[in-house]
Amino acid sequence: MIRHALAAAALLAATPAAAQSTTQDELGARYDRALAAGYKALFLCSAIANAERNGAARTPASVEAWELTGIQAPLDEIAPELAYEIHRRPASRATAAGSNEVSHISVDWAESMPPRIAIHDSRMGCQLAPIGGGLPPFVTTRPGQNHPVAAVTPFGEGALKTVGEGAFAQRYGEGTRTTAVLVQRRGALLGEAYAPDFGPAVPQRTWSVAKSIAATLVGAAQARGEVQVDARAGLGGRMQDHTRYGITIDHLLRMASGRYSDTPGNRTDPLYFGGSSVAETATSWPVIHPPGSVYRYANNDTLMAVRAIKPGFDEHPPAALFEKLGMHHTVAETDWEGDYILSSQVWSTARDLAKLGQLYLDGGMLADGTRILPEDWVDYVSAPTGPQPDSPFGYGAGFWLLNTSEGVPADTFAAMGNRGQFIVIVPSMNVVIVRRGEDPTGSRFDIATFTRDVLETFRE
Repeated sequence: MIRHALAAAALLAATPAAAQSTTQDELGARYDRALAAGYKALFLCSAIANAERNGAARTPASVEAWELTGIQAPLDEIAPELAYEIHRRPASRATAAGSNEVSHISVDWAESMPPRIAIHDSRMGCQLAPIGGGLPPFVTTRPGQNHPVAAVTPFGEGALKTVGEGAFAQRYGEGTRTTAVLVQRRGALLGEAYAPDFGPAVPQRTWSVAKSIAATLVGAAQARGEVQVDARAGLGGRMQDHTRYGITIDHLLRMASGRYSDTPGNRTDPLYFGGSSVAETATSWPVIHPPGSVYRYANNDTLMAVRAIKPGFDEHPPAALFEKLGMHHTVAETDWEGDYILSSQVWSTARDLAKLGQLYLDGGMLADGTRILPEDWVDYVSAPTGPQPDSPFGYGAGFWLLNTSEGVPADTFAAMGNRGQFIVIVPSMNVVIVRRGEDPTGSRFDIATFTRDVLETFRE
């Protein structure tokens, strides 16, 4: 079961011994219900409201069938039984889709506690309130984006279509559930396909693909002269302290800060589903290895890299970058204090993610010649210069490396996220491949083989 040992211990410590009638298991089970309710509230809110923002539509039944199925234990058993309510704003604030805009989602989880609440903000997507928290005094509302969406470009007859169909037929992983596949070469969309309930305007949570978006934001800040990746990240410490003081933004992007994280992968459940903030969740972990010496995948490192460029967000927020790239159907969500959760919580479409990949194929420049990323940024993020994971894939700076995968060019790098989110970037072949999914826990999409098969169609 998921545990929040520190919180549970604090509760027990604050209670006289004679009154401790709640066992540790009972505390854990109660916390699990609170997390499951937060998970359900946030995904219903984000999936429905962000689709409507784009002029598309998702139903609660669709979200329950896709995003809320196959999730991590024990939330998978708890979430379906929790009652929820969708609250909408008055008709005078209708979205471009023609329906009243979502205000918030509430999910009941305990008779003695308020429901878990996810609040929709038109600019920032959905924010999860803390356990026991209520609605803020106001949120931002505005009309929908109203960016036209072109019709689906189907795969033509031939080998590429066969490979694409294989993604939906579980040819690349038993039990996997593909929701979208897109292949782009030399900037041209060769084809795309979507599962029922999805389409070009329907966003999904990127999960850890957001880490690559975070690295891109850091690169854009460096191109503007606001930061340098080899500079201190500002995690505290004294000058004579060569551990915490010496942690750089580069260390954070390469998952090499040396900081402790409580679980492998540092799942950050209290932040993602519990409603805690980035500040209280990710900042104060102790350093147990010299910075730059050990690889340990950790959401907290990405979150701190983003905090290092936070001063620039007043003028250059993530939404501004998305607009420059034409990623009009993407939204970066925040915690309830307004800090971006750019380790996971971005909602985007397959087409928008392809535009991010194209930025890297184009060397960090827009079509009009505007430079977004430093000249060497593609080499920087795709270089395995830090300590490496014990994994089939290497790690650069916010991106995974397919540099040793059979049949895949060695310069291939990728953004990867939970439940099968991928942007594969192949500079030597000028190709971007996007695969979206809602893969159940325990099922894994073989992105290396899929990439090899897609690229093989260009070699014939």
